[in-house]
Amino acid sequence: MNTTRMEAFSDGVIAIIITIMVLEMKIPDGSDISALMSLASIFLSYVISFIYVGIYWNNHHHLLQAVPKVNGRVLWANLHLLFWLSVVPFVTGWMGKNHFTQIPVAVYGFVLLMAGIAYYILSKELIELNGNDSKLAAAVGKDWKGIVSIIVYACAIPLTLVNPWISFALYILVAVLWFVPDTRIENLFKD
Repeated sequence: MNTTRMEAFSDGVIAIIITIMVLEMKIPDGSDISALMSLASIFLSYVISFIYVGIYWNNHHHLLQAVPKVNGRVLWANLHLLFWLSVVPFVTGWMGKNHFTQIPVAVYGFVLLMAGIAYYILSKELIELNGNDSKLAAAVGKDWKGIVSIIVYACAIPLTLVNPWISFALYILVAVLWFVPDTRIENLFKD
């Protein structure tokens, strides 16, 4: 199978995830700045989650541009990733509504950890199907960014017991790591 249907389906699911997140943000009950400021934690959680979903969308697109085919195992690995991404609106809203308290921040981190693991599995399945000599295998290499991300998430979750803001800062650190353009796959297609 080629990648077209999987990419189109994934794009649709990710678009819905972003739409759900923005629809969860309610209009403030007032016209002064204090009414708007009461939603600051909700907006902050939305911004970081929007960035995360955007990073996954961008990198997912790059993965599929680097391979010519998918199979059933890849489709299931992709659904595994989409499942964890689909939980992001819930944990985003819960974390923001509760002003970044311990348990919501830890659960948010758990979802990020599981999405990171799912993405790692997806990339490994794509490499296994398309070969260790494929363009994707050459671009991903040892996937240090994926491994570091998973380790940071795993460390950040228990740190919520110390201070949820330390964990949140680590989540932002991972986002920055991925937000900086990753040209490994794009470089494969330069003329």
